[in-house]
Amino acid sequence: MDQLTRMGDGKKVAMVLGSGGARGYAHIGVIEALEARGFEIISISGCSMGALIGGIYASGKLPEYREWVCNLDYLDVLKLVDVTWSPMGAMRANKVMNKLEALIGDVLIEDLLIPVTTVATDLVRQREVWFQSGSLLRAIRASIAVPGVITPVTIGDQVLVDGGLLNPLPIMPIVAAHEAEFVIAVNVTAHSPQPVSLEDLLPQDHEKNDSRTALERNRDENIGGWLSDVREATQRLWGGLGGSNEGKGDDDSNNGEETPETRGKREWGKLDMILESFDITQAALAKYKIAGYPPDVLIEIPKTVCSTYEFHRAKDLIRLGRHLADEALEGRMPGTAPDVTK
Repeated sequence: MDQLTRMGDGKKVAMVLGSGGARGYAHIGVIEALEARGFEIISISGCSMGALIGGIYASGKLPEYREWVCNLDYLDVLKLVDVTWSPMGAMRANKVMNKLEALIGDVLIEDLLIPVTTVATDLVRQREVWFQSGSLLRAIRASIAVPGVITPVTIGDQVLVDGGLLNPLPIMPIVAAHEAEFVIAVNVTAHSPQPVSLEDLLPQDHEKNDSRTALERNRDENIGGWLSDVREATQRLWGGLGGSNEGKGDDDSNNGEETPETRGKREWGKLDMILESFDITQAALAKYKIAGYPPDVLIEIPKTVCSTYEFHRAKDLIRLGRHLADEALEGRMPGTAPDVTK
């Protein structure tokens, strides 16, 4: 951290954007906070959702992407789920990738104005794969392939899945970034001793500035409906996914009645188990990466602020990212006030 006190007016930033599903929307808010303070992002390393946001930013299309995701409600998100019968994963992610292709085209990583490294995991060789050239869309698609949930990408004899399996916060690719005066890492799978909600972390005036209608707020706060729809859509692939009778009638003393305890067991479906287990693993791995290669500024989004698949909450998550970035930057660099006109 001594580097921060020596760098003077340095404004060149290398960014590390971690994996974490929907929480990765916070990366957008962090980028906005940096730009508002006049920083120049000259290099990006990203994993999973961090690879997606970083790649879109480097292609110059982040404002358009932001507008799209901020207008998605839970039904729109559900329409993007394309279930497959493949034993390699429950979803193909074709609809999302088609949207990204329409937005940025099939651009090459080496042609981007900002150097980008995306990280995937090769299941065959059990090692990280860094994409620093070639198709950006293919690199993003490989990096977001959550094992068992989104089908992997096959390139030659490589079977590529989410980079978060080995490196959810890829700091190492950015360490050697030329001309960067400091490194900012955004960990969106941060562990917190007690569960912290998104609302707990947003500024107190959040509700006053919230432009959503009461109906939209109630709908966003109660995502159980669309989660049930997702489970129902995928139970053809996974028997008993969130809608089976597992846990019912196991105890004869209940006379067939479902207790809160058995209902909780039933609703904890296989999709939940995979994603929550993946989150826990990523949170632990990220701590080791941070300890091994401490960034100059670390912005942490607790993994409890929302579920991995709450992709309809982009507005609040972006706002949270910007808020936490402002706090972190003000704490380390009090002289870099944001430009309120941006």
